[in-house]
Amino acid sequence: MQADDPREGLIQQVLLGGRELSTAAVLFHTRLANLQGLNPSDTKALDLIVRRGPLTAGELSELSGLAPASVTGLIGRLEAVGAARRVPHPDDGRKVLVEFDPQFAIDNLPRFDGLLRLLREQLDEYDDDQLRTIATYLSGAAKRQLEATQLLGGD
Repeated sequence: MQADDPREGLIQQVLLGGRELSTAAVLFHTRLANLQGLNPSDTKALDLIVRRGPLTAGELSELSGLAPASVTGLIGRLEAVGAARRVPHPDDGRKVLVEFDPQFAIDNLPRFDGLLRLLREQLDEYDDDQLRTIATYLSGAAKRQLEATQLLGGD
């Protein structure tokens, strides 16, 4: 590809924007985690529990890529700050599920107010078709990043 190819230039801008967004997200979530008494991996694992519903420790290990011993510590930290709790598995009495405590969201939602306000201001600049394109790109990029994470291996 030629260096002056306009499409390649746009692709490079999008890829750079993704890197910048990734860095900004890590910085935001690191600060947020510190305020919550957690670490960034804890908050991302908590997000998996919120979005996927109650999970066993094994499911959380598989989804997060964390070793089972690390997940045990993670669950303890989530319980210690009131973000999650262990509950009996309804179908298998030998297992426990880790479920999100909604009070944690109520207590922490105000910390997202500034970010959500700023993002909504930016989104107001786009029409519905552009928003659909952005949403499609972000979903696809997240899926591909998860696929790339699996390709890294390390288990």
